[in-house]
Amino acid sequence: MTTLTGAPLGPLLDRLFSEAEAAKNPALPEFSREERERLMRSRTGYRELYGRLKDAWLPVSRETGLLLYMLARSNSAQVVVEFGTSFGISTLHLAAALRDNGGGRLITSEFEPSKVKRAREHLREGGLSDLVEIREGDALETLAADLPETIDLLLLDGAKALYPDILSLVECRLRPGALIIADNADHSPDYLKRVREPGGGYFSTPFAEDVELSMRIDG
Repeated sequence: MTTLTGAPLGPLLDRLFSEAEAAKNPALPEFSREERERLMRSRTGYRELYGRLKDAWLPVSRETGLLLYMLARSNSAQVVVEFGTSFGISTLHLAAALRDNGGGRLITSEFEPSKVKRAREHLREGGLSDLVEIREGDALETLAADLPETIDLLLLDGAKALYPDILSLVECRLRPGALIIADNADHSPDYLKRVREPGGGYFSTPFAEDVELSMRIDG
């Protein structure tokens, strides 16, 4: 039995995934496909997009959640940074890995206050609050200072247009062998170009349908 599958976290995650699957996201139909794509790739329009999606779950899939847990366990992560907390489903998976690795610190950033509140409730219910610091506000500010010297794993799952900027904020702290998981990375072509560039300091490959998995090779 692991923290991920045992009580209280296992039943909590089952409930949260069920709620997410059953929830209706009324903001989504308001966008045409073209408009949503434009806002996702805009360095300013993302605020409008995610503001209108403040009540939407937007969680990682069950498979991606398990992948996050496995990756954090496999590289013995002690320090994790996450961009985009939402309701905390991915945060719970990563914090569970830290617990099973013997402890650590997870810093996550979310600019929507109502989502921060819900995520904190879920972390308390899952018994993982002691491992997680949620920084409320724009990640370009909240992740620009007071980070640990060394980061073992970075999850990018917020505004896609900011993936290159967030990577730049933490890059000097990523240890050789650190893992970077970017969800829905196809919406951030500049990010993909950067991590896939030969000699750019990363090995990177698409994983499943919507995840880019990268490893830092030049600390």
